Amino acid sequence: MATVEQSGRIAAILLYFLSFLILFDASMRYGFASGSIMLQELEWHLFDLIILLSIAFTLKHHRHVRVDIFYHRMSMRIRKIIDLIGYVLLVVPFSAVVIYVGFDFVMMSYVQMEGSADPGGLPYRFVIKATMIIGFGLLIMQAIAHTIALLNELLSGEVH
Repeated sequence: MATVEQSGRIAAILLYFLSFLILFDASMRYGFASGSIMLQELEWHLFDLIILLSIAFTLKHHRHVRVDIFYHRMSMRIRKIIDLIGYVLLVVPFSAVVIYVGFDFVMMSYVQMEGSADPGGLPYRFVIKATMIIGFGLLIMQAIAHTIALLNELLSGEVH
């Protein structure tokens, strides 16, 4: 899925930018006693973007954290069945709930034109909150793509 690949690339670029921003902010704060609330909030916003834009990418490349106590001992067919159940019963429903609840969360923020409560903070908080819907939407699409691929493998008997 090209969109998921692109979101992963964007997250990687933002990670470099975030690293530079943290270095700059810490240098200004501790070296020159000149902190900035705006920069600190921007760091949190970039962190949010990085996480939310990379969750579908990490799923696509099978890099999510697993509790691998028993998983590695199972046959490939059983592993794929477990993955399929996880996508259908956990990933897709949880992501759908996050999107459903998140939509009202974003809309309320937009209607109120929510911004930072701190002086010098960032405005338009709804923009960053909307990435929650985008990130979990991409996660659902990737989970569905994996589900279809797993079903094809399992039903065809060609598990590898």
